[in-house]
Amino acid sequence: MPNDFNQQIIEEFRANGGQVGGPFEGARLLLLTTTGARSGAPHTTPLGYLPDGAERSLVIASAAGAPNHPAWFHNLVANPRVTVEVGAFTYEAQATVLEGAERDRVFARAVEADSGWADYQAKTRRVIPVVGLESVGGLRPNATSLGAALKLIHDAFRRELALIRKEFAESGPSLGAQLRVNCLTVCQGLHHHHTGEDGGWFPAIAERHPALAPTLDRLREEHQKIAALLDDLQKAISTEGADPLLVLPEVERLTDELERHLAYEEEQLIPILDA
Repeated sequence: MPNDFNQQIIEEFRANGGQVGGPFEGARLLLLTTTGARSGAPHTTPLGYLPDGAERSLVIASAAGAPNHPAWFHNLVANPRVTVEVGAFTYEAQATVLEGAERDRVFARAVEADSGWADYQAKTRRVIPVVGLESVGGLRPNATSLGAALKLIHDAFRRELALIRKEFAESGPSLGAQLRVNCLTVCQGLHHHHTGEDGGWFPAIAERHPALAPTLDRLREEHQKIAALLDDLQKAISTEGADPLLVLPEVERLTDELERHLAYEEEQLIPILDA
């Protein structure tokens, strides 16, 4: 894509917490910053990605089926330490080009979720690479305050669950492998987020604001309810031959309970965090 088009997407992404319009509207999008193989200069590229667990995302060097690998791929082969932006966070990652059976398995998973990847592969003689981006450092919130960071994180979960519900609605008679991974990834992310709040944020807030003890107790109790719903969802998607129409109600129950929890937490804590 032309650099000016990429730059427009990058600016919109950063200004709107990872949300953009146009051809990427509603898509899972990240910004990948690589180091130029020749120049040594940073280059940022917007890319669609596939969830692959809490610690790794996958990007595919399709270049829309062009005969040559995209520039960002050559850069990360030369310098595999990259920077990733995902709306709520920026983090350093180690890029690994998947090979052999692992690459084929992941690419097949991507094709099952979106046949466009197969169309790109059919247009070129090269084997389209799949790259894993694994977090190797702490997450830096893309926000100017703790309250804004909390809202960004919450909105990222809201968007991901909305995407998953859409994917269930469009699913065939059986649950696709990538959709299973998407569900497991958001479950892992919510677990890590709530564990971090229970062990870090909430004790710090309680120390400075003792009057908030009842609010924090309620939020912890809601974490336990959500954890039970996460377990139910993971069991449902792990069932052999799971029917998407039977799993979707579990996603809906999780979404409804989580939205009530997030709204209450934002109402109670954002004014305190930003004070």
